Amino acid sequence: MSDHTVSSSSSFQRPSGRTPGQLREVSLELGYTRYAEGSVLIRQGHTHVLCNASVLDQVPPFLKGQGSGWVTAEYGMLPRSTHTRSSREAARGKQSGRTQEIQRLIGRSLRAVFDLDTLGERTIQIDCDVLQADGGTRCASITGAWVAAALAVRGLVDNGVLARSPLLDHVAAVSVGLYQQHPVLDLDYVEDSGCGADINVVMTGAGQFVELQGTAEGQNFGRTDLNRALDLAEQGITQLVAMQKQALEQ
Repeated sequence: MSDHTVSSSSSFQRPSGRTPGQLREVSLELGYTRYAEGSVLIRQGHTHVLCNASVLDQVPPFLKGQGSGWVTAEYGMLPRSTHTRSSREAARGKQSGRTQEIQRLIGRSLRAVFDLDTLGERTIQIDCDVLQADGGTRCASITGAWVAAALAVRGLVDNGVLARSPLLDHVAAVSVGLYQQHPVLDLDYVEDSGCGADINVVMTGAGQFVELQGTAEGQNFGRTDLNRALDLAEQGITQLVAMQKQALEQ
């Protein structure tokens, strides 16, 4: 099988002017809303996602009486978060397949770094609402959702509800892709809509993979391309985890 190795031309320019391995500007504004046990507004370039974590004293029916907790997520895009207005999914009466797939991804990603037995019979519900979209909304949601969940857990420990934190590690996510045959980190909308391949990567703070979602978008890619893209993703997630830690320390 042929391996379509990416070009390394020094003349390559990303539309944003960023270097191939450069994240968009990222900020995490903690305590963005008043009532949620954990709240953060993550801005990653022009993608802005509000993540709220609620602590519920209940678990799904399949966990009742087992002493174990649950972490789950809901995801949605506001009607004018993109260039044109889209109707609310609630008004249509059902969620799209994309919405369901993304919120399941967020939930899986968070549960990968939770000790659910330590959480006890309670649920941490994360709501991720995209206020403004410019690519990478699912990845920004995961990175922000972890911070919101960490704030909720901190409150449970500080208030004596939990003896210790059920969080085992950080988790963050970033997109990588092949744009004009070059591996690039953290795709914005222009790159995402015009890339040859798109890969969403979720990793723990320890550098373990939680999930990979890779798709050829007109350009098949080989192992060499994939390895180079994953190297960029690992570098980007290392930076995002450092930002999570800094935000919580402040």
